[in-house]
Amino acid sequence: MLKNKTYRSTCPLTSLLDIIGDKWSLIIIRDLFMGKNTYGQFLNSPEGISTNILADRLKLMKNNELISYVYKEYNKKVKYYYLTNKGIDLYPIICEMMLWSDKHLKFKEMHPLGLQSIKSIKESGIELEIKETKNSYLKTRSELLTTL
Repeated sequence: MLKNKTYRSTCPLTSLLDIIGDKWSLIIIRDLFMGKNTYGQFLNSPEGISTNILADRLKLMKNNELISYVYKEYNKKVKYYYLTNKGIDLYPIICEMMLWSDKHLKFKEMHPLGLQSIKSIKESGIELEIKETKNSYLKTRSELLTTL
């Protein structure tokens, strides 16, 4: 398990990939941007992450300060995960990856939310899409933290 400042390489790309380079971490981050915030909600994503992988990735991202969590006052059993500012700053990478995928991969059918995201990026421009999504998430995170 990686912790801050304990990387296997001094290469910036390698170090980032050690944290988010598996096939699940960015999906969890995507889901957080889409409003999911509990373990059960992540498990219900269509990609079908297993419970042990989900627990491991949440712990890895928490240890590297990409995400954090809070409990409801009256229910300490359910963790409500949210992106930290460090995690929110990954959104431009996600946008670029979606655009690359749209350009280079040939889908018979793309998930409607993926289509919507790519359309929004193309219509408003990537810079505006990133700014609006980050601001929207900050508002959502603030509401989550004040209602719990």
